[in-house]
Order: sequence, then structure tokens, then C-alpha cells
Amino acid sequence: MFDTFGNKVRIKRTSETEEKGIADKEGEVYGQTTPSMMDIEVIGTLKEGIAINVYFDDLNESFWFAEDLIKQLDNGQGTEITLDGIDKKWTKGESGEWIEEDTKKENKWWQFWK
Repeated sequence: MFDTFGNKVRIKRTSETEEKGIADKEGEVYGQTTPSMMDIEVIGTLKEGIAINVYFDDLNESFWFAEDLIKQLDNGQGTEITLDGIDKKWTKGESGEWIEEDTKKENKWWQFWK
């Protein structure tokens, strides 16, 4: 799943997605889960037992979808991840790989004015 995190996707048009007002909306994959282990509402009919979480910036909300309702648009190249307290960032590369970068600023004691 980590390889799909940050991918840009479009929600397919079905009666269920139209009813929820999210048909043809574009969003970003935020995660996946096994709904039988969680108490979540899933849009669509699960075939593989995996639900995909998609976040929509304009709605400031995410929804869980059956995988067949999602069309991948791109691999999210340029998406960045940072974690509080960790001096690293990860940027999604051209082929979907995550590139790790150290963000810790070196403290040079002789440059105390910086």
C-alpha cells in the first residue's frame, strides 16, 4: 500500500457516488484497510476485502471506497511526507518510489548568529 499513498485518483461515476456528490471528483489516496476489521462505511461493493481511503481537498474530508470505484490518474510524483520530531522528509519520485532526505540542519557552533 505504501507505494499507492499519495497517488492522485478520480472516483468513478455510479449511482452511489452520484448520490454522495463525489462522482468524478479527484483526490489523493491516504490509506487502505480491511473493513471487516474496522467499523467504517465503504462506498461500493468490496471484491477483494480492501477499502481505499481518498481525501478531497475541496471537501476537507475523506471517504472509503471499494477499489473498483477508483481510477488512478498519476502516481503522486512530488508528494512530500514529514513527521513531527523526525528530521527527514520523503518525496515521491518519478516512478512512485519514495526518496528520503535528511532535513536536520547542522549546528555550526562558530556560526552562532544564524
